[in-house]
Amino acid sequence: MIIKIMASAGSGFPGVNYNDKKINEGKGELMKMKNFPSFINEDRSKQQVQDYLKAISNGNKKVLKPQFHAMISTKFQEHSKEELTKIAEDFMDEMGYGKQPFIIIHHNDTENNHVHIVTTRVDKETGKKINDSYEKLKAQQALSDTLEKLYGIKSDEKLNRLLNYKISSLNQLETLLNRNGYKLRKNATDEQYLTILRNGVIQQTLFENRLILDNKNDKNRTKQLRAILSKYKNIYSNKVFRVEDFRKQEGMLPEEKLKEKDQLVPKIEFESELQKKLRDVFGIDIVFHHKDEYQPFGYTLIDHKTGTVYKGSEIMEKNELFEFTTKKIDKKLFESLKDYNVRNNESKILLLDFLKARQPKNEVKEFMLFGNKKLKNKEIYNAVRNDVREYLKKQNNPDINIIKSEDGKYYVIHSRLHYIGEVEALIGEKQYQQLLDPNILVTSKTENKTRNVLNAAVNELFFELMKSSGSAKDPAEQERKKRRKRR
Repeated sequence: MIIKIMASAGSGFPGVNYNDKKINEGKGELMKMKNFPSFINEDRSKQQVQDYLKAISNGNKKVLKPQFHAMISTKFQEHSKEELTKIAEDFMDEMGYGKQPFIIIHHNDTENNHVHIVTTRVDKETGKKINDSYEKLKAQQALSDTLEKLYGIKSDEKLNRLLNYKISSLNQLETLLNRNGYKLRKNATDEQYLTILRNGVIQQTLFENRLILDNKNDKNRTKQLRAILSKYKNIYSNKVFRVEDFRKQEGMLPEEKLKEKDQLVPKIEFESELQKKLRDVFGIDIVFHHKDEYQPFGYTLIDHKTGTVYKGSEIMEKNELFEFTTKKIDKKLFESLKDYNVRNNESKILLLDFLKARQPKNEVKEFMLFGNKKLKNKEIYNAVRNDVREYLKKQNNPDINIIKSEDGKYYVIHSRLHYIGEVEALIGEKQYQQLLDPNILVTSKTENKTRNVLNAAVNELFFELMKSSGSAKDPAEQERKKRRKRR
């Protein structure tokens, strides 16, 4: 979860305009209005909200830009809009804005669930400016405290647990901390003095010469780890590919520079399905080490079960364990693909076909799609079901994609909510049988020569896919044929 403080604006509270526009476009929903007078309620106009915030702010002429506008975002759909509203409300308390008039608006126009908060920095009771020194750092700490209070996520306990891991070098400690969202920084004047930060906020300090380095490894556990790696490298894909993250640099560049993406230097990681399975099933985390864009020269193995960090070669040589490829993928796309409920090989093939049909030139390979059997929550399932039913009536939702598999079943891929599932399970047997009626049967283009007209509910999807592929045939069907020939 992240918190972002928007840049200060003029005195007119443009954040209210921005969020009201989202609501009018159907991309936003007013979740809460707090500490406003009774005559300004949910049926109010944006002008009333702005006028009230201006009236409070105008009492202090020294504050030229009184608007406080923040955004709290969760990873994809990990928190519902109601949960985010509660988090935002408690966050405002932590920041000292709890008694201020503020609005919370949920946005649904991106993959990540997020809410915006707008208020004034002028205290409505005293007329003084609320202290905004080191505001961005304070916001990080306030969000951390809020999450701890609501969900018991205690950063101190987590950090202390990590500091008790067995390590044999300072580099191993730094790898361990980085992997868990912390940064280790040496003091410029005294390198023995180490500072641990999280989101720019100091969490703890320690001295290097007081670290306990343990070079003795448990031989039995080493043997167990070697056996696990040897077995599972033959079960899950051990093909390693490069993941490039341009987001930080893109956020720092002006709009005209973003077109020159090939000149940007991304943050690079190396991933494989084997790594994910080892981490999820056994608590074994593998971190590759590399220089610039070159292939990894080694790896560190973090054994969370025993709280021990190993030099990878002590367990198994990297080339014996992994197959390194030259393939790469953008971090943002990779993260979204990992969030899909890829429960079996069939859903993996469907997703791969869908991606290739939508963007024929994309470089997504089958080994980049990881199995994910985690069930989507009830809120997401209901949202997908409602979207599918609405789509079958109006065919106006670009997030809905209905695809026929090789076994003749119809599946839906919801590209925003990252859901793959059978259409029949979503809409019910009766409505599904209507789809299978010969007069409205959904078919691929290659089948259309001998069958009736495509079902209007999904015809638009295939038409759009064919336009994007530049082919007169259904690209997903063509890809399947090529795959069968290769076999």
